[in-house]
Amino acid sequence: MNRARVQGWLFAGSFALALLLQLMPLPLALAPLKPYWIGLVLIYWAIEMPERVGLGFAFLFGMAGDVMTGELLGEQALRLVVLAFIVLRFRARLRFFPMGQQTLAVLALLLNDRIVMLMVRGFSGEAMPPATFWLAPLTGMLAWPFVYLLFDDLRARLRASE
Repeated sequence: MNRARVQGWLFAGSFALALLLQLMPLPLALAPLKPYWIGLVLIYWAIEMPERVGLGFAFLFGMAGDVMTGELLGEQALRLVVLAFIVLRFRARLRFFPMGQQTLAVLALLLNDRIVMLMVRGFSGEAMPPATFWLAPLTGMLAWPFVYLLFDDLRARLRASE
């Protein structure tokens, strides 16, 4: 199998895995701690392969996430478009940050995502979420180094296997 095909499978498989992880049920006490897996995977691929991840891709992937999770149609699509826009805009800087700074940048991106989510849900008439609403970006920040290093290692193994 050629490299482009395997890399395509890795790309598609990572997004499928992110959707499955987003659907994974957690106990009620741990549910607020679930990271936004879809956003983390989108951030990684937007940094590493911006030619494949654009605003249109983010929108379509967000619509798929909305349909799968049963959320307000278009909410995740809007959130992912905003996330992708910011990452693509600052990609040159993000890519060369040390892991510590990159992790803090991901925290800022995930907090921005929560603010966009809060605005959308506020406009749709939902009540203010509890304070635990803000814990998911922190766990996403803690998961980021593992997500980044996992995908980076898989891509390096693909390059080495040629």
